[in-house]
Amino acid sequence: MKSLAQHPWLSVHHGDAPLIVSFPHTGIEIPERIESHLVSPWLAQKDADYWVDVLYDFAHELGATTIRTSLSRTAIDVNRDPSGASLYPGQTTTGLCPLETFDGEPLYKSGNEPDPAEFLRRRAEFFDPYHAALSAELERKRARFGCVVLYDAHSIRSRAPRLFDGELPQFNIGTDNGRTCAPELTGAVEKICDASGLTRVTNGRFRGGWITRHYGKPAAGIHAVQMELAMRGYLREPADALGPANWPAPLDDVIAASLRVALRDILDACINFACARRSAP
Repeated sequence: MKSLAQHPWLSVHHGDAPLIVSFPHTGIEIPERIESHLVSPWLAQKDADYWVDVLYDFAHELGATTIRTSLSRTAIDVNRDPSGASLYPGQTTTGLCPLETFDGEPLYKSGNEPDPAEFLRRRAEFFDPYHAALSAELERKRARFGCVVLYDAHSIRSRAPRLFDGELPQFNIGTDNGRTCAPELTGAVEKICDASGLTRVTNGRFRGGWITRHYGKPAAGIHAVQMELAMRGYLREPADALGPANWPAPLDDVIAASLRVALRDILDACINFACARRSAP
């Protein structure tokens, strides 16, 4: 994977298909200046989308461009509105520079929370370069193909009581209630999920983060979809409380096998959708 020299935490692999796969939350690295203010590095890494970039390791074979930050979302969450506006008003969520874990645990030592100036510093240093790279790839592919699909790849623990009730479906498709992509693309992804025999919901608890909502402009030829996977589809989630001894759990290739088949079919469907739009009169 090719890294941008000026941003060693940012990796961009250029593919030839009209598909970009974004990995905004798979990183666990924490800059030293931030780590010294944290309660613990483990807490700051707890809510990563563990192994998702590995789960989609076939994306390059399909010709997809991939964009990934190796930074922990605690340092900066590149999938949040930089203005600070909530993506889910009235519901628990985390911000551009999260102060708590998904379980409500403080990430920073008391009195060490980032101030407004630090928010701006991290936005310029980490958030803006990620989105500059993503915007550049979207424009490059749209200029070449006329239509491009942006697939934002995520995962989360199957149960997170502070964020949602009960157990999350295996596939959680987000299109901001149909605003970020054509219904034909949504339907194609839904069909593959349903055929897998695993549970699926569209625009349920997760309707797409800032990346999906900001860039998804179907009328302009950019169709964006977020896929939030329940982690039980590719690893064994601990039954006990999470701690450094049991989390993160390793990716389990046996468990992940059927999920990977569906995900590969989904990325294929995204490429086929964009190619069909290119060739349509």
